[in-house]
Amino acid sequence: MAGIGFELRRLLKRENLLGLIQAYGYAGVISSGAWVLSIVGILVIGVLSYAVVVPDVRIVQFQVTVTYLIAVSLIVTGVFQLSFTRFSADRLFEQRKEIILTNFHAVALLVTIGSGLLGMLAIVFLFPEQSLLFRVMAVAGFVIMSNIWIATIFLSGMKHYREIVWLYFVGYSLTVISALALRPLGLEGLLIGFVIGHAALFLGMMTLILRNYTAERFISFEFFDRHAVYPSLMAIGLFYNLGVWVDKFMFWYVPATSQAVIGPFRASVIYDLPVFLAYLSIIPGMAIFLVRLETDFVEYYDAFYDAVRSGGSLESIEEFRNGMVQTVKLGIYEIAKIQTIAALLVIVSGRAILEWLGISTLYLSLLYVDVVAAGLQVVFLGILNVFFYLDKRRVVLFLTALFVVLNVAFTAVTIELGPPYYGYGFACALLVVTMLGAWQLSRTLWRLEYETFMLQ
Repeated sequence: MAGIGFELRRLLKRENLLGLIQAYGYAGVISSGAWVLSIVGILVIGVLSYAVVVPDVRIVQFQVTVTYLIAVSLIVTGVFQLSFTRFSADRLFEQRKEIILTNFHAVALLVTIGSGLLGMLAIVFLFPEQSLLFRVMAVAGFVIMSNIWIATIFLSGMKHYREIVWLYFVGYSLTVISALALRPLGLEGLLIGFVIGHAALFLGMMTLILRNYTAERFISFEFFDRHAVYPSLMAIGLFYNLGVWVDKFMFWYVPATSQAVIGPFRASVIYDLPVFLAYLSIIPGMAIFLVRLETDFVEYYDAFYDAVRSGGSLESIEEFRNGMVQTVKLGIYEIAKIQTIAALLVIVSGRAILEWLGISTLYLSLLYVDVVAAGLQVVFLGILNVFFYLDKRRVVLFLTALFVVLNVAFTAVTIELGPPYYGYGFACALLVVTMLGAWQLSRTLWRLEYETFMLQ
């Protein structure tokens, strides 16, 4: 999220309520806007389409198809997300900004070709009973979503935050409006609306990117050089996204917890809705995480390594290290506090929310567990990001790989135990890796001066 801290600090320096609201508002939208807005958009399209789209199963087929497009595109592009972020950061440090855009084009080309081929193989051959229009739109949506995740890397480093906020708002608003306008066409119409909205979002992203990055060449492939690529970051990106989604796939493809929806795509009604609703509670936690990490922590982080490089006194180095430790503790504490408040609000109002949405109150217990799990995920993400700042890639690789293994193991156990235990597998996996990550982070920060100088 390089560059966001500058704008957040500028807003917070106003020292008034408006600046505070704007800082946390930008942080919330930038950190979780795409994910949350996509959930809200899919739910709104579904709720407002029941009176028009006949039969109702078409709406469920649309929502399930879009969910698979989002999930698989995140997992597939996870291989490039972190590694290309690091590549861009390294080039900025080397003051070679001009080659970032050319390599972005190379990554986007590879993602487009790869996602296009994968989409055609999966959609075209696995959905022979669906119309040609459905298959074309599904492949187009998959390719566009994959490119959006890569383009978001660029957006996260820009300082045009008002434009970014409006891009997300306009893109997902257009998605909802287009889908609702075309809903008389049934499943195909809803999918066309989804593609139109996300194509507009991606076009807006590309406009911002091309306006802010210049290059003499159109494309270059330095990113794929073995000296520039980071295999550990590629694996981390894959493992993290896979860890987030693997329990959902297990519930989708265990016959006892799912049902066929469209082609090979399955869904778990008992599991999916509470999970999606629970993720809406992460906005305040993500906003606090981003503000704390990109303001207080980064200031101490920069001061610490500047003192190390410039030969600062041991007293000043220890002071800056202690500042880093205190801001990390405070950030994690505030995230835990705000997510606890969110969990309590859901516990108090959960029944009313489900009744208002027309969802059975039998989902309440699972909703409570998922809200806790979503909060743990925010804390886990915060810990991982501190490790990224400290360049502890092996630690992050271990934690994300363990997350995948534990989520698979614990989810399998809970499925065998039955409905009262659903959701606990995901929550317990996050609890273990979060506690282990916190312990390792404490140990790393305690040894930071020693490890920093021993690496020279």
